[in-house]
Amino acid sequence: YAPCSISTNIAGVPVQIEVQTLYPFGEDIAIHVSSERPAHFSLQLRIPTWAQEATVALDDQASEHVREGTFHMIEREWNTPTSIHLHLSMPIRTQTRYANSMAIERGPLVYSLQFNAQWRQIGGELPHADWEVHPLAPWNYALEIDRAHPERSCTLISRPVGSMPFSPEGAPIQIHIHGRRVPTWAIEHNAAGPLPQSPVHSTEPREELTLIPYGCTDLRVTEFPQTYTGL
Repeated sequence: YAPCSISTNIAGVPVQIEVQTLYPFGEDIAIHVSSERPAHFSLQLRIPTWAQEATVALDDQASEHVREGTFHMIEREWNTPTSIHLHLSMPIRTQTRYANSMAIERGPLVYSLQFNAQWRQIGGELPHADWEVHPLAPWNYALEIDRAHPERSCTLISRPVGSMPFSPEGAPIQIHIHGRRVPTWAIEHNAAGPLPQSPVHSTEPREELTLIPYGCTDLRVTEFPQTYTGL
């Protein structure tokens, strides 16, 4: 789903479909269908497996629940302009990864740590040069999170979608979560060393961290150890 429009012919009838949405950041999708004269065809809406509370409504009708992991079919004669409202709920989820670490997901996006980076040109000539990217802030954090109920440990921050949403500065969605540094998890061979086995113990101060969509980052820490809560 993305903002788009299409003009086509179905059985010789001119049909226009327009999609208005902030997906993959927002949960709502508006689809407007119109035809120059009555036309019978089916419209199939993909319902992702993570959208377990998805609903759909036509015009002013009541919303109905649609099953995740399916294509929801609307088959009818389209003879007047019709608006379809699709709501894809995006709960925050965790996925268990290597060394019992975790990744944070919301809807179709996975989230990574936000931190400043420095770009160093090491060869070539602009604009096709070679670069190294170095972190300018700590990155080796373990998260304090209730894996069974991650929404209790996270605060979701929404911002307007700008012209460069997939950039560190323009990320429309942030997830704020608490964590602690893990000093033994360090740089090895100019990259993050092996993940420590979770859960980990850390006596470092508790800090509020900001996660942004993976595609918005330059340097990425996406799989995190988990630390004991309350320590």
